[in-house]
Amino acid sequence: MASRFLRCVLFAGVALTCMQPLAHAADTLKPDVAKALQQAQTALAAHKFAQAQDAVHAAEAVKGKTDYDDYVINQMGAAVATQAGDMPGAVAAYEKLVASPRTPAAMKTQMLMSEATMAYTAKDYPKAIAAIERYTKAAGPNPQMNVLLVQCYYLQKDYAGTIKALNPLIAADIAAGRKPAESMLQMLAASATALKDPSTSSHAYVLLAKYYPKKEYWALLLHDLVTNTKIPPALQLDVYRIRLAVGDTLQTRDFMEMTEIAMQMRMPQLALDLMNQGYAAGVLGQGAEAPRQAKLKAMVAQAATDRKAALAADTKSAQAESKGDELLLVGYNAVTFGDTANGLDLMHQAIAKGVADPGVATLHLGLAEMQGGKTQDAIKTLQAVPSSSSAYDIAQLWVLKLTQPPAK
Repeated sequence: MASRFLRCVLFAGVALTCMQPLAHAADTLKPDVAKALQQAQTALAAHKFAQAQDAVHAAEAVKGKTDYDDYVINQMGAAVATQAGDMPGAVAAYEKLVASPRTPAAMKTQMLMSEATMAYTAKDYPKAIAAIERYTKAAGPNPQMNVLLVQCYYLQKDYAGTIKALNPLIAADIAAGRKPAESMLQMLAASATALKDPSTSSHAYVLLAKYYPKKEYWALLLHDLVTNTKIPPALQLDVYRIRLAVGDTLQTRDFMEMTEIAMQMRMPQLALDLMNQGYAAGVLGQGAEAPRQAKLKAMVAQAATDRKAALAADTKSAQAESKGDELLLVGYNAVTFGDTANGLDLMHQAIAKGVADPGVATLHLGLAEMQGGKTQDAIKTLQAVPSSSSAYDIAQLWVLKLTQPPAK
């Protein structure tokens, strides 16, 4: 009876219940158990799921069952519940089968995968997560299970768990030269937004704009950059500059603030260049504020002239310092004055000497190379900004701007 019943379980067509349990000499089903399970099998073959489940319950109610009886009952219970669409019941049966020493190790991992999938279908996300974690511990990472894990965290609104699960998957794709799935990047962005984590959401939109260049991703990315209060002061001007470069709409106050920041950074020629872009765009020089803007422009132009005249003295003074920050500024200014070769050489010397923030310094070196017409060098330099740097996302945006056609 036992062997004939097992063949019937196989006939049920439920892949993960179709295995022979570890056999012992005394393994035989009690007659009442065998009778109930045969009734369950007959009902199941006829798609009479309620009758099949009643028969499984009758087998469970038999007194004095052996371990073998329980094991085979669980096999049939899993088969019936699965085909009946009773996901909670199927998951419960699979958990018992996985816990049994009668189940071969190879089958346990398959069962855990099936249990995770069924728990997910039943929207029991905590149980699905537990099954996936047990599967991964037993069998190692699996792409299908990894995706399911992310979805479980996301659907139960555990956004921190979602980000924690997503980051290594996305990093692995990028390291292997694969394009991360758009849905994964979208979940990363949405989770970060829900957690009010602008750095992570900006990073997600950078990747979306990089791998899936659409206008809406650029718009969301620029919005994140503008509203990100964690961007350090040293990068505020760079946020404005990338917005300007990609065609974002800037107002009069934006150009005035850019000018002010550039002057505070002691880069008057850059400030003048930005003001000139504002005039060329018809944003500056209009209305009642035009006289004040013209006065400011004249002041900035004079400052640029004075700074250019002092360049040689500034260079000598900066080279005498132990750190390279002042030399970096002098070199950057030289590039803005059109002395590209000398300016870039000074910036390289500065970084080699040591600067306070190597990531920001590398970003500015790339921008100086770009301004000097060395586009390919600029791309390589910007790509070298480390992902741990606060300048990373802005550098990636410039790489996109320099390498991609306009977003559609």
